[in-house]
Amino acid sequence: MIGLSESMEFEDLKLPQGTALQLQVTNSAGQPERFSCRFVGAVPGRSLIFSVPRSSGKLARFRPGQKMAVRLMVANGIGLFASVVEAQGTEPYPLLYVSYPESVTFKGIRSATRVAIDQPVEAENTSSLHGSQTSGIIADISITGARLELRDAIAEIGDQLTLSARVRIVDIELDLVVAAVVRSRVERSTQEQNQQLPAIYGVEFTERNPEAVLVLYAYVFSQIVEEQTPGESA
Repeated sequence: MIGLSESMEFEDLKLPQGTALQLQVTNSAGQPERFSCRFVGAVPGRSLIFSVPRSSGKLARFRPGQKMAVRLMVANGIGLFASVVEAQGTEPYPLLYVSYPESVTFKGIRSATRVAIDQPVEAENTSSLHGSQTSGIIADISITGARLELRDAIAEIGDQLTLSARVRIVDIELDLVVAAVVRSRVERSTQEQNQQLPAIYGVEFTERNPEAVLVLYAYVFSQIVEEQTPGESA
């Protein structure tokens, strides 16, 4: 679960330049649109400055007075605040100026926070002499483990697996390759066994490679942010 919310001042975030942000606005059809950009700087108490996000290869256009919800990952939680577009400039660099938030809502993320996903994955049993492999999906994930739904029953409790997936983090696709150990096996009913993914495992991540762990954390947090993004802009 997401932890309790608390209100804090924007300056308390101490955001470094380049922090990734997610902007959400409502388009002319009344539908939410989301954009990814970077934090450039701030004029304390007056304005925030963001890079201008791109949409379909072109710079997105924002109008003065347009309301938006801004989300970002900070430390072990999610920050959310409402803002209003003040101006958009193109020279000498494309920059977006928005109103300085009165406050930021911070929601702490517990290490066991799980988010439901439908991520295709390849699994290999590295404890097996035959190196059994199969495909399936990651049905939910946290920074400590995941629930796998696989096409074949390739492992027993205690077996080591290598999981490989091509994941999308904001606007970047990366290879996620992590080690895990099987902690549980769920037996499906006869009716459920007729489905394409009958083998269900609960796994704990055991990866020690810092780069792989970084990709894992970034992916999980991006999925949590996506799940927590409001249905309409503030």
